[in-house]
Amino acid sequence: MYSSHWNIQIMYHFGKLKSVFHRSQLTSYARNSHQSVSQINKINKILIANRGEIACRITKTAKKLGIRTVTVYSEADRNSMHVEQADEAYCIGAAQSNQSYLRKDKIISVAKQAKCQAVHPGYGFLSENTEFAQLCQKENIIFIGPPASAIRDMGIKNTSKTIMTKAGVPIIEGYHGDDQTNETLLAEARKIGFPLMIKAVRGGGGKGMRIAQKESDFVEALESARTESEKAFGDSAVLLEKYVAEPRHVEVQIFADKHGNAVFLFERDCSVQRRHQKVIEEAPAPGISQQLRQELGEAALRAAKAVGYVGAGTVEFIMDRNNHSFYFMEMNTRLQVEHPVTEAITGLDLVEWQLRVASGEELPLKQEQITLNGHAFEARIYAENPRNDFLPGAGQLLYLKPPEATDNVRVETGVRQNDEVSVHYDPMIAKLVIWGKDRSEALNVLISKLSEYNIAGLDTNIQFIKDLCEHSKFQSGEVHTGFIEENFEQLFPKLHTSNKILIQGTLASILYEDIESLSTSLETKDPFTPFAVETGLRLNHVLKRTFFFDVEKENNIVEVKYVEPDVYLMRVNRLGPWRKVTGTLKKTDGALELFAEIDGIIIKARTVKLNNKLYIFTKDREWQLIIPTPKFVTAITSQAEQNPYTALSPIPGLVDKIFINKGDVVKKGDSLLVIVAMKMEHIIKASIDGMIEDVLCSVGDNITKNKLLVKLVKC
Repeated sequence: MYSSHWNIQIMYHFGKLKSVFHRSQLTSYARNSHQSVSQINKINKILIANRGEIACRITKTAKKLGIRTVTVYSEADRNSMHVEQADEAYCIGAAQSNQSYLRKDKIISVAKQAKCQAVHPGYGFLSENTEFAQLCQKENIIFIGPPASAIRDMGIKNTSKTIMTKAGVPIIEGYHGDDQTNETLLAEARKIGFPLMIKAVRGGGGKGMRIAQKESDFVEALESARTESEKAFGDSAVLLEKYVAEPRHVEVQIFADKHGNAVFLFERDCSVQRRHQKVIEEAPAPGISQQLRQELGEAALRAAKAVGYVGAGTVEFIMDRNNHSFYFMEMNTRLQVEHPVTEAITGLDLVEWQLRVASGEELPLKQEQITLNGHAFEARIYAENPRNDFLPGAGQLLYLKPPEATDNVRVETGVRQNDEVSVHYDPMIAKLVIWGKDRSEALNVLISKLSEYNIAGLDTNIQFIKDLCEHSKFQSGEVHTGFIEENFEQLFPKLHTSNKILIQGTLASILYEDIESLSTSLETKDPFTPFAVETGLRLNHVLKRTFFFDVEKENNIVEVKYVEPDVYLMRVNRLGPWRKVTGTLKKTDGALELFAEIDGIIIKARTVKLNNKLYIFTKDREWQLIIPTPKFVTAITSQAEQNPYTALSPIPGLVDKIFINKGDVVKKGDSLLVIVAMKMEHIIKASIDGMIEDVLCSVGDNITKNKLLVKLVKC
């Protein structure tokens, strides 16, 4: 029974290929499970106090174990995927997280009403909230996580530094005191020296973290960190740390039970980051010797044991990229976003381990029974625009086509096509997890699968991650936290649109016209019927046409001659020879694929047309061809954008603070207001000297992207 059970588990992760690698390990695991089969039955119904992909991830394992699931949702998430997958779902409030997912009282009330024995907090929200863990204990509900005391000790960073020093875990120089006055913090900052890091004493995920490059930056960076920390964690206290230039971010997954057993499940490298938040993770960390791996693991276990830790946790270290010396940074007392890469190299289900430990069982494996096999990557797919300072986006996922899950490919997501990426929550769409027998193989598979991950309707970071993975320094494992800044020009090169892409776009436009015309004539609402796609029927004949496309702010024209039905001659930007072009659109695996023959060479690409945008997904990269609006319309709509005496919202969000009033005089660079969106704080600054003519928003307003917020006039 149990051997079969564990083979099923591994197939869930990465298929039969991985089960071969872990068979002996899992046999031992199965023997241990026989001794505690009755204990897991202590938990037969859990409440998942979270949303999105992590709620779906927990539900999957719970169902595998026969545990019923209850989830909670905000009004914005009523039709979400995590609600659909759960056995029961309860609405707990408005879209804002402080009125729903952060409401401890409402979540406990639902748990009691639904008769749940345990609560799984996932990550984020209340997962590292000491008061919530204590409230669960008070109400006789199992908190699937560590003791409240461990969350408290490790969650407050200045306290954790003191504990780590006593436990013999190396820490980095800084100020961790209780005196939070600006004067004291500035004085301590001068002692440490600039640049330095300002960090919220609670939480993680890059929230409440700022770098002050010089003393003149300090006060504004401090206030910004405090504001974001208060919003995210309900605590504005900060600590100061010496800033280590170009460090690596290496973390160790640990697990402990209530019987005094503790193990480490190797390390992950999470060095490549933007806005102090991880973009891509891998396990094991590249370039780490077996001896260093052991030292990291042992240091992590000392950290866990120092606070009486129980359950899944991650000890994060800053590592010098040159000499590999490492320093304790913080401990995440919860399941990590990137836990699937550890599952991939160990063949274990960490959520199942959490449930078993919470039930009182011993850890299923001893340290010597845990083996490391292969290499894994996790790429976080975000709704954001990397070429615009990684600004997050919100809106509907009008087209979503992920790669197919296989033996070594896993897609963790909480959204489907036509779902919304909400302005109220993190803009992560999915996690793409890849396993290979070594780093090179895993990286090649990741690049290939990123090409198959097609999204239209929102900007994403998919192409950026692919460019990152193809960078020679990343391929050789030369990673550090400043990797993106150091290699910015190579990661964001000026794009040249080839004639081939423009010709493919033109052919696709013609074929889409045929589909739309035919579907209209057949009075069908489905433009993708096989008949409409593949007939090649020519409904409107013209001898010559010109198509206009804007790509990366460059204007292009393509001239087309209709020489015979379904055969065209095309020329790009009135240069070069006329190219003979034919082709069709075919529906393949639920997607429209363009088959274009250009001068006898056949090329394929997925394609999507949404309003005035044509998306072409090739194996090399994603292209967005914009069909420009008439010039007089463009002039009207872009007038405010081109006016330096206006301030527009770069993203949709909530107006959190306004620093100016009508009639105030401001200088270029002065802060005007603060917008909060996707768990982040965005400061809008004056782009020119002037006087405030009008403030067109109020604190608490929900605003759209490009909303006019402030008008200025010359002094």
